[in-house]
Amino acid sequence: MDSSSPKTTVVVPTYNERDNLPRIVERLAALEVPNLHLLVVDDNSPDGTGEVADKLAIDGPIPIGVLHRTEKDGLGRAYVAGMSRALAEGADIVVQMDADLSHPCETVPVMIRTLETTDAAVVLGSRYVPGGAVASDWPWHRKALSAWANFYVNAILRLGVKDATAGFKAWRASTLDAIDVASVQCNGYAFQVEMNYRTTSRGMKIAEVPIRFEERTEGVSKMSLGVQLESALVPWKLRFGKHAK
Repeated sequence: MDSSSPKTTVVVPTYNERDNLPRIVERLAALEVPNLHLLVVDDNSPDGTGEVADKLAIDGPIPIGVLHRTEKDGLGRAYVAGMSRALAEGADIVVQMDADLSHPCETVPVMIRTLETTDAAVVLGSRYVPGGAVASDWPWHRKALSAWANFYVNAILRLGVKDATAGFKAWRASTLDAIDVASVQCNGYAFQVEMNYRTTSRGMKIAEVPIRFEERTEGVSKMSLGVQLESALVPWKLRFGKHAK
């Protein structure tokens, strides 16, 4: 490992992802990104994902840390915990990525290179810039909901990005410090929106690189009605509230 290279930590929250986690590790290892680490944030998965992660931490092909959380209180809380740990352990770049293989690992080097060669504070893996795409097996109503969510968020918050709800991002550590990631309140897709808003409201730049978003390969989606309702209300709270600045 080249320790002189910037330390990149990929933060992956897990809940019942024991089948997907080894695949993620394999794909990340194949990238041959120097000084690449993985931090698994497991929310006490009943299917044994945490135990799988612990085993991979011992004999996996890249350095792997495991953060075991005792309660399942949302994706946003898991990301905040993982990002805070990554920063405390000296990460220069923090990549957030879902555990369901919907985010293409092979785009990570492009995202890192974009951070290193531009003034972007964060790089989004975007479904909606030229070259990007959503899964071909997405039903029309899901495509419509996603497109509407992006229009809705941008109309209220004027983020100026094509994929405002994207969950695949590479952050500079300095950006996460500047936006005070530990104080981010939202969960679900609203977490992504709040993080973006904190970035743009401080005058920092968001870049987007194209990805093809795939449907999860194993397990079930965890999108709840509560998460959807929060996602609809949060842009208004961010625009007119005080807590998110």
